[in-house]
Amino acid sequence: MGPLNGLKVVDLTSMVSGPVAAMMLADQGASVIKVEPLHGEQMRFLGPPVNGLPPSFYSCNRGKESIALDLKSAEGKAVLWQLIEEADVLLQNFRPGAMERMGFGEDAVRARNEGIVYVSISGFGETGPYANQRVYDPVIQALSGATDIQANRITRDPEMFRVIIADKVTSLTAAQAVSSALYHRAQTGEGQHIKLSMLDAMLAFLWPEGMAGLTYAEDEFDPANGSGSMDLIYPTKDGFITAGVISDKEWVGMCKALKREDLMDDERFSTARARGQNAQVRKEITLDEIAKWPSAEILQRLRENDVPSAPLLRRSELLANEQIVAAGSVLRTEHEGFGEVRQARPAAQFTKTPSEISGPAPKLGEQSTTILRRLGYGEEQIKELIDAGVLISS
Repeated sequence: MGPLNGLKVVDLTSMVSGPVAAMMLADQGASVIKVEPLHGEQMRFLGPPVNGLPPSFYSCNRGKESIALDLKSAEGKAVLWQLIEEADVLLQNFRPGAMERMGFGEDAVRARNEGIVYVSISGFGETGPYANQRVYDPVIQALSGATDIQANRITRDPEMFRVIIADKVTSLTAAQAVSSALYHRAQTGEGQHIKLSMLDAMLAFLWPEGMAGLTYAEDEFDPANGSGSMDLIYPTKDGFITAGVISDKEWVGMCKALKREDLMDDERFSTARARGQNAQVRKEITLDEIAKWPSAEILQRLRENDVPSAPLLRRSELLANEQIVAAGSVLRTEHEGFGEVRQARPAAQFTKTPSEISGPAPKLGEQSTTILRRLGYGEEQIKELIDAGVLISS
């Protein structure tokens, strides 16, 4: 019974940016119907499947129902219209103009459901030379400056995040925007159209510190020259850790942990501004000192002196990490056909209306007949749609 209990969402999206946004709404209690083409969306075919579902598809689409429709047919369109007429939210991430060509543009939808929150996710928005170009996450990383932020510190060759960060930042932005639009509707009764581009979402995400040099026009500098404080990865005698300081108190703690109290009053490092101006030499000293210690011992000393620090975990080590275990950050559930399934817990924890993962991701068309029955279709009508190739039911 999450905070969005009773909300009805029609999810026409594919891949990651839209599906993850809809998945988050499902975790928070919304009833989400994933509408797919008869052959299924592309993510169903990416990665080794278990019980017919690849892990990435499962994680992007958990807790949803699936109906598989031929939306080129009049009968398929009629079913979608019934779903839309009952919905609170519609999400789509087709290229600009595609929904209008299908007959489900925002104006047409609003004529039938005035209060709907209509969400359009695109790569670049509706204008500009890239507007109608196909897009995947690496394209947005390239255009947003993400590859410059990730550039190799020595060669300055651009590098990419090794996760689809632009897609998921867009998902988070979309889910938050839906909540804001629903709040507005609760106050005024008005639905609205949310237009969201992946490029805009990524730029907004990266801007605060990643684009600091571009913020003040009269004092512009190359942002690459202002991002030397990150990459705080330090080898130890037996592994790698991270440790970093910002405040004066943390610097004192770092010096004590490393048994380098002589650095506490060094004028190069005695203030936050000085530490920033001398970041490279400070990091080199820190690197040399941390390398003298075993990981467990120096981490213990850093914790005792209240210095932000942690071991660098391999992904295979996450499930056994004491913090992750103690916090219950990874949920383990048993599902028929899948065995034990592990998922990251919904991050936002509500005290009155808790989020939960309501079920596994659906197989293609798994709830097609159930959904049609809820819409008032009889068994003979459903059979006719299946026989005519308009509907798939698994």
